[in-house]
This record gives sequence, C-alpha cells and structure tokens, in this order.
Amino acid sequence: MTARNTSTPLPLSSILPPLIFGTATFNYQYNPDPYELDTTGLVHKALEHGIRAFDTSPYYGPSEEILGQALDTEFVRANFPRDDFFLITKCGRIAADEFDFSKQSVYQSVQRSLQRLRTKHLDLVYCHDVEFVPEEEVMEAIRELRRIRDEEGTIKYVGISGYPVAGLCSLAHRVLRETGEPLDAVMSYANFTLQNTLLADKGIEELQAAGVDVVLNGSPLGMGLLRREGVPVGSMGNWHPASNDLRAAVRRASDFCDRHDEKLEVISIRYALESWLTAGASVGSRGDPASGVPWTRESNEQVGGKRLGVSVMGVSKMKELEKTMQVWRSILDGMEGGAETARKAGRWSRDHEWSLNRQRAVQILADGIREHLDEYLDYTWESPPPGFVNMRGVQGGQQQQQLWMTPEGSPQPEEQPVAALPLR
Repeated sequence: MTARNTSTPLPLSSILPPLIFGTATFNYQYNPDPYELDTTGLVHKALEHGIRAFDTSPYYGPSEEILGQALDTEFVRANFPRDDFFLITKCGRIAADEFDFSKQSVYQSVQRSLQRLRTKHLDLVYCHDVEFVPEEEVMEAIRELRRIRDEEGTIKYVGISGYPVAGLCSLAHRVLRETGEPLDAVMSYANFTLQNTLLADKGIEELQAAGVDVVLNGSPLGMGLLRREGVPVGSMGNWHPASNDLRAAVRRASDFCDRHDEKLEVISIRYALESWLTAGASVGSRGDPASGVPWTRESNEQVGGKRLGVSVMGVSKMKELEKTMQVWRSILDGMEGGAETARKAGRWSRDHEWSLNRQRAVQILADGIREHLDEYLDYTWESPPPGFVNMRGVQGGQQQQQLWMTPEGSPQPEEQPVAALPLR
C-alpha cells in the first residue's frame, strides 16, 4: 500500500484548470510538418488568454520538445512563473505498436520528459493508453510514478488515460483496491462528444466509486472526426479509426450545419465544452477557469465557485485558438451569475443573455446533428484493434505488419498497418 506524500496535500480538483491546451496536434499525425506551425505563438497566445495547463506525451512525436521550447522564452519567464501553469505528460507508450510500463522504462520516460519540457517538475503524469497492455503492467507503472512522486518530488499527481471507458473504470477500481489510494486523474478521449457520450452515461459513476478525483474529457471533436473537412490527414496518412460509413454520416451532419450557416466543428466544440462543464462537474475542478480575454485573470469564484468539468482541447492554428477561446468566454458568460461576471469584467452586460440564446441555438443544432448520426450514437471503435501485438514484447523486436481492421472486419482505406494506430 502506498502512502500519500504529504508535500502535495491539495487535491487535484482544487487547482487543475478546467480548460487544457492539448498538444497532440504538434505532431506529424495531425499536420504534415509540426515544425512549420507557429507553436511558440500559439502557446504564448494561449497563456495571454488565460490557459494555464498544457497536455503532451513522449508519443506525440516532437510535441514535448516543441512545447518545452515555446515555454522556455523570455516572454514566458517574465509573465508566467512556472508555478502558474500545469505541465501534463504521459509514459508507457513508446511507439504506435510499442508499450513499456516497466518501472525502469517509466523512470527513464519521466527523466526525458523533464529534460524536453525544460522543467524541474511535472504536475500530472498519466500511464498512456492503458488498454494496450495487461492491467498488472500498468499497476507496476503507477507504483513507480508514485515512488518518484514521494521520494524525488518531480511528479505531483498520477493518473491513467485511454479510450475504452469500461477498461479505465476497471483499472481505476483495481488501483484503489490494491494500493488503498485512488487515482488523481483519469482522462478519456472521444467519449463525450456529439457522437458519443459514454463517459457521462457510464463512466462518471464508476470512476467516482473508484475514488478518482478528476475525470478529464479529451478530444471533443473525436480526434478530428467531427469537422467539416473530415478527419485530419497529416504526413502519416489516413490513420483515423472511424469507418467509412461513420465518416459518411458525419458528412451528412456537416451538410445539415452548412444549411444553417454553421460549421460542424464549432457546434461540436461548444456542445462538448459547455455540456461537460455540468455533466463532469462532480469529477471536475475549481482551478483557474481561463477568462478567454487577453491579459485578464479570473478566479473560479468569479464563475460561480463550483467544480467545473475539465476538457482537453487541441489546436494547430491561431484561428482555431482564437475561436476556441471566443467560444469558451461565451460559455463562461452563460453560466449562473454570468451577467454579473461580465459586468465586473467591464464587458457588455448582455453578454450573458447572448450566451444563453446561443446555448439554445447550439442545442437545436446539436439535436439535428445527432439525428444524422443516429445509428452511430455511442458507437466506439475497438482499442486495441483486432490482432494487435505489442512489439516491445516480440522476441528480437521483429515487427510483423498487420492490417488495422474495422469492427466490421473490412480494412481501413489504404489498409493502414498497426503503425498507424490513432495518436492520443
């Protein structure tokens, strides 16, 4: 049984920001060349707008290095002390088809992340995509992360991430049962979107029962599925696990939005962020809410003082960031007491009223989108996919190319190999 380090007495739910900048997009899977993105500008602009947490992973290609460089600047040092923002990373996933949750690998991963992110501590570390290995392997990693937390102090909080909700719940219960200490955080991705709300419907109650402090909703666009342009295709090709039929249903939903002069991704983002604030509140946080207004600080008390569901939102371009923060500001204005919050911040007092009207319009459009996705509501793809082999465990490391099959048994477009597994 692991004893909790008394140097981290605050629960994560009292300090974690409810909006987190995801940097999985700083990679070749989402973009042809992430080094061509204005990542430093994006990170700086996010900080200006109140973002105080960044999520990355060693598996996201150059993401950790790029994020570390963006934060290691005179601009950041002069305006945003390290203790003012969260750095969140992961361990265990080595490559698309390689996983190593041994304590030796986990320790090395943490040390590498500290170097790449140019920091003396990591605020939260997840075991990454835990469904790809047996639970006992993840248990070894969790124990090692907690040892590092307690003995070395370079980690503050420990959690797990993955896709299948049932698997995350099972592992969370096992952690509590075998260690006597619950997980600080569980991040599920693509499971609270316009297409799939399983995280709220089936996950929250079980994760709460396992004592999990914060449950984060990642990828509100379903890894880019819910976009007018369709799934993102970077230099790694057409990797998304959605079937052709699901993609066609999304296109029909996008056409519906077009007829009403709206963009599918804008409605999807607002729906997920706004709905999760409430749906995920019981497993949310009271951290800095991010004002969305340049150089304006806002406290949780200013938006009601309640726990807010925590979301992870990835962007690649400045326009995406600006739109996300505009939507986020409007969502905060629409909360209870939003009119008073707007007035104190020197904004138009009717921002609250406008936000409520927008909320109703988005709900109408969301209902229409879900009608077009009817047979695919709460549909999930298999993770890991059929036939998956952890190549870290294959003798000699000889890799066997396997087709990544859909649940219906047909190959994805261009018959993507296991190496093209989705990046999360």
